[in-house]
Amino acid sequence: MPAPADPPAHPQMPLPNPQTRPHAPVRPAPALQPDTVDVLGVPLALTDYERTMDWMDETIGARRSGYVIPAAVHAVMVAREDAETREAVLGPGALSVPDGQPLVWAMKLLGHSDASRVYGPELMARYCERAAQTGMRMFLYGGRNQGALVQLALNLRRRYPGIRIVGGYSPPYRDLDSEERAAIAEEINRSRADVVWVGIGQPKQEKWMAQMQATLDAPVMVGVGAAFDFHAGLVPQAPAWMQSLGLEWVYRLAQEPRRLWRRYARYNPLFLLGFARQYLRERRRRS
Repeated sequence: MPAPADPPAHPQMPLPNPQTRPHAPVRPAPALQPDTVDVLGVPLALTDYERTMDWMDETIGARRSGYVIPAAVHAVMVAREDAETREAVLGPGALSVPDGQPLVWAMKLLGHSDASRVYGPELMARYCERAAQTGMRMFLYGGRNQGALVQLALNLRRRYPGIRIVGGYSPPYRDLDSEERAAIAEEINRSRADVVWVGIGQPKQEKWMAQMQATLDAPVMVGVGAAFDFHAGLVPQAPAWMQSLGLEWVYRLAQEPRRLWRRYARYNPLFLLGFARQYLRERRRRS
């Protein structure tokens, strides 16, 4: 089923009809930010699942504004080459967490033995489980098409009874114009969502979150990429043993070779070379 071309005038998923809240200026996330480790210019948080979810809840409770970037090697390398992606990663309220196991190893090699992986799909699953108890309201933005998005919502509701999914939209495979962005912002604000899950792929989702931060009332956005396909049951996840060995990219490449081979062929070697240089500089500095 092709993705719709334009945002709808009314929500595509059943929503309550609350009054739209007056829009407040963007405020940075709470001061309680985790320490970070610079890996090739990207500050990666020294955190874990529980502390990341606590950060999300604290941001919501304070009605501030922030977004979570589960960063893989691809995101780090694109941020080095593309100014807009770099600005999104370094933007006010941005929290980049190490999604890829190679980034956790890099942080450990730089002397941070407590570095821990925060894998986007797992973060989404754990927070949905928590939100089913806390009542946080969630909006789904992304997915292959509207049918896939509906399947995702159904799966989440089955797995986490009581979860509050207050809306969703599957955008077209192109950048939205200003009118379309305004329409989707109005829809999300009308839903009174606390968290917007964004599954449109890196680095598109990082740019979208940075662009939309000033117009959305939702305190938290989280870019989770392929998590929408995983939780909708459309694409299988790599086995845990491959993830622990940093081989998830091999599994994903086997699943979608035509789409992903250029990404891995280009960025994996560049990451190894770039981090080797950073590591040697750090060793010389300490000696």
